[in-house]
Amino acid sequence: MNTKENILILAKKTILSESESIAKLIDFIDISFADATQILFNSKGRLIVTGIGKSAIIAQKMVATFNSTGTPSLFLHASEAIHGDLGMVQPNDILLCISKSGNSPEIKILVPILKRFGNLLIAMTGNTTSFLANESNYVLNTTVDAESCPHNLAPTNSTTAQLVMGDALAICLMNLRNFSREDFAKYHPGGSLGKKLLLQVKDLTENSLKPMVSPDAPIKKVIFEISEKRLGATAVVENDKVIGVITDGDIRRMLNENDTFSHLTAKDIMTKNPKTIQSSTMVVEALNILEDFSITQLIVADNDQYIGIVHLHDILKEGIV
Repeated sequence: MNTKENILILAKKTILSESESIAKLIDFIDISFADATQILFNSKGRLIVTGIGKSAIIAQKMVATFNSTGTPSLFLHASEAIHGDLGMVQPNDILLCISKSGNSPEIKILVPILKRFGNLLIAMTGNTTSFLANESNYVLNTTVDAESCPHNLAPTNSTTAQLVMGDALAICLMNLRNFSREDFAKYHPGGSLGKKLLLQVKDLTENSLKPMVSPDAPIKKVIFEISEKRLGATAVVENDKVIGVITDGDIRRMLNENDTFSHLTAKDIMTKNPKTIQSSTMVVEALNILEDFSITQLIVADNDQYIGIVHLHDILKEGIV
């Protein structure tokens, strides 16, 4: 019956089936996996990942992961390889060939050619007695009991197993390379991820307005400075040192408490010893401080020298969250 209940049952069954296939991979992590990982770590060349059909799609994802985590990689389509793309293979490169059966026609043509090149070959296959496995230097076993497909035809469990084995290999290589957050940031400079890892407070304040008044500035001057610079606050600066901050909220409280303000100056309504942050601080850390103290601005100062103000809205515009 094509009911919602049956759809949910089948979806859950598929997820459970694939998760069980992944769990069984633990038993296939053996000395061959460790040897292959060390060979890749010590390689002077690149990792070239090849496959056919759905395995080729998995290979492309692996290449993206390897490249972004410090292992230079290229994708080579198995069927295109014998029509000129083998030219990308250099003497020091290591090849990772992905194939569920390990016996596809393209693999049987490609593997002998690669062996004549003299490059090391790593097999990732669900058939450890296959042509590919027998002809390779190392074998990564991705055997699954069956596909989630009701006809046991469409690659589902098998491609998921390949993907997870590739991730395991990438993470092990990251660990061997001591690949840090800073290294990761170098390869991900764009988007919100890159900004979280790279963007510093000074990047937001270098070209921004810099509201400030002296301690003796009249309130009218303070209001004008806050309104003109549009950051919702102004620093109170004396002898180039920040001694306080006045926000929109301080102005509203002052108006509520006083019928006239002609006798008041900036130092009378400022908040002393305001929260400050150095310009070299990561923007994501500045955001955490704003959230922790439920404020919308932070004074930026280096060695007590006033740099500017970083505002919550500026951080949000950068897509940090």
